[in-house]
Amino acid sequence: MFGFNNKSTNSSTTTNKRPVKCAVNGFGRIGRLVFRYAWEDADLEIVHVNDLCSCESAAYLVQYDSVHGTWHRKVEAADDGHSFTVDGDKTVTFSQESDLTKVDWAGMGVELVMECTGKFITVAQLQPYFDVCGVKQVVVSAPVKEDGALNVVLGCNHDRLSNDTTLVTNASCTTNCLAPIVKVIQENFGIVHGCITTVHDVTGTQTLVDMPNTKKSDLRRARSGMVNLCPTSTGSATAIVEIYPELKGKLNGLAVRVPLLNASLTDCVFEVKRPVTREEVNAALEKASREGPLSGGILGFETKPLVSTDYTNDTRSAIVDALSTQVIDGTMVKIYAWYDNEAGYSKRMAELCNIVAAMNITETEPAFQYK
Repeated sequence: MFGFNNKSTNSSTTTNKRPVKCAVNGFGRIGRLVFRYAWEDADLEIVHVNDLCSCESAAYLVQYDSVHGTWHRKVEAADDGHSFTVDGDKTVTFSQESDLTKVDWAGMGVELVMECTGKFITVAQLQPYFDVCGVKQVVVSAPVKEDGALNVVLGCNHDRLSNDTTLVTNASCTTNCLAPIVKVIQENFGIVHGCITTVHDVTGTQTLVDMPNTKKSDLRRARSGMVNLCPTSTGSATAIVEIYPELKGKLNGLAVRVPLLNASLTDCVFEVKRPVTREEVNAALEKASREGPLSGGILGFETKPLVSTDYTNDTRSAIVDALSTQVIDGTMVKIYAWYDNEAGYSKRMAELCNIVAAMNITETEPAFQYK
């Protein structure tokens, strides 16, 4: 079993360690934030970005962000539109290909691709990275629910990573929020069944004003995301079985998209196997936030009466709203968990890239470990 210590050093402890050359495919909300976090990692060297937007737009949007603020690094697009610089001295090349096999990943020495397009979510669609492009490792910013890919939630099932897991995903943002809560409740009290509702901010799969939506078949997402509460689907609860197979068929849920730009909330309701109290539930969650694999950046525990804007740029996967925990009739447990659905998820993805790069490419100790 591959173990992780949750102390992040972000520096090499092995003398022969070298930066792994990486590329980002898909420079949307997640791709740009992953770029920011990974850029600060000395073990990862981002050399290329591929997206359908212009290089000028890519450089502008990775530096300036309406939600997460201006990046402290200076990004400038080259006049030829084929690269941009970071802080004036590091060049990142840029391409605009919809077909991933048309990007010369091998020619640029790319070993790891951060796949953030949201378009390639089957093993068959992703396999050309290995068979045609010569990439050694792919990390996907969406779940791939097939054999041949491992969906990872750090702090929960990272022990399944091995030298054979060259195609991994960072699951989904809501799964990253939900899984730590499920882990604590399942291990301490046992889950009979449960249902979740994620109160989720708008995303690019919704429209700004009412108009046909070409990204999703859900008609509700064709209505303005700025003025509506929009009930829609979430795969986070059913995806938990990828992390905890014993809960197959026992969890489900829905989402409500709300007209906010950041910081979401997952409402978790579980029927547990034995009578518990609110104090017991909160004690178990608080303990898990302070010791063990969920401590040090995965699970938070908050006793102050905070609201959504207080969690912008919070990189923890889930933060328990302790004041809202309830127990009804002894065995029904209700928990609120906050999460910055962009920053927290992107930070975990950058950490996952560090881990698999160390494990499968440089064969050294990763900087991010969870035990």
